[in-house]
Amino acid sequence: MLLVAILFIVFLAAGMPIAYAMGIAGMAFFFQHPELPFTMVVQLPISQTQNFTLLAVPLFIIAGNLMNASGITTRLIRLASVLTGHMRGGLAQVNVVLSTLMGGVSGSAIADASMEARILAPAMIKQGYSPGFTANCTAWTALITATIPPGVGIILYGTTGEVSIGKLFAAGIFVGLFLMVVYMTTVWTISKQRGYKPERTKASLRERLAAIKENIWALMFPVLLLVGLRVGIFTPSEVGSFACVYAILVGVFAYKELTLKKLIHTLASSVLDVGGIMFIIALCGIFGYGIPFERIPDLLSGAILGLSMNRYIVMFIIIAILLVLGMFIDGSVIILLFTPIFLPLAVKVGWDPVHFGILFCTIITAGNMTPPVGLAMSAVCTVLDVPISEYIKEMWPWVFATVLAVSVLIFFPNLVLAIPRLLF
Repeated sequence: MLLVAILFIVFLAAGMPIAYAMGIAGMAFFFQHPELPFTMVVQLPISQTQNFTLLAVPLFIIAGNLMNASGITTRLIRLASVLTGHMRGGLAQVNVVLSTLMGGVSGSAIADASMEARILAPAMIKQGYSPGFTANCTAWTALITATIPPGVGIILYGTTGEVSIGKLFAAGIFVGLFLMVVYMTTVWTISKQRGYKPERTKASLRERLAAIKENIWALMFPVLLLVGLRVGIFTPSEVGSFACVYAILVGVFAYKELTLKKLIHTLASSVLDVGGIMFIIALCGIFGYGIPFERIPDLLSGAILGLSMNRYIVMFIIIAILLVLGMFIDGSVIILLFTPIFLPLAVKVGWDPVHFGILFCTIITAGNMTPPVGLAMSAVCTVLDVPISEYIKEMWPWVFATVLAVSVLIFFPNLVLAIPRLLF
């Protein structure tokens, strides 16, 4: 597996797409083991995708794209502005709250960061926010989106680790809201230092209620997901199908913005999104086959436990590894490859698999916001034409806030598990 890992890193450094880098590097393992039938190289990508629960991933991607096309996003921006535009650093606060609201729509940090970089961030720069602050605010707050149900990474973790997706969704609600409060406090602190002004005057109660009423269909969506899973009406895959139907009904009948032309265009773009992710998942089967074959989980667990049996030290070692990996590798790949390695280790030293899963997905996603090749960072800086050096210069308050938030989540697991225990 050492040769496979080296080849994978070399291919990535050369700019090869991650799916091809995984597939080609993974084939080297079979050349090293001629006793294995080479037909497995064909069979593994197929068997990797033959998981019914995994069907939830493309369905939620399609549902998220349909909701964006339904006019939900523009209404959520207005709601975020009404709720927080009067605060110090008004547009930046809107950015934070919009990422929270988008968690129930897109479920993807990179998609949220890219969307807000195009829609909201240019207005922030025009109002006098520094480009570096704007880029960091847009990128880091997208971390909230990945934790609010239905996060795609959470679905992948639950499927791979055989952990209740319903409980993970429930835990993600508190984590997302907690991150929102932490980032709003960060925005307030920086805005106070720099004199960033509110965007608008404080909205009246009537105006707020009207904005909430306008967005009731989008706000109800995560609630319906959890209720459906808890009551047993839906499996995770079936709730993905429900999400697609729900998005179409909202777009056609409630908001009347989803036309046939928009629907066809949305489905066509969704095919590209789904194809890219499923291709990575498929070729991950080749790349990951050698991990259990050569007992990598046992070896890595032994190495970590050889350093310490303390559950907190083990957790921080895992977090450090995941953070570094998240800087270079797509989050879905890390979840597919490292869940079977780290989840048994975490459970062995006493961590709840739901608590660990939320932290696992959060830390991996945080790698997308950090150099050298964080995908959310790259997307935002490219759209806003902000140099990476300027992004890094203003990144540290956001890093500190995230480290502080994750530390609280580690040391107070009952906060994360309160909603899952209440519902399930």
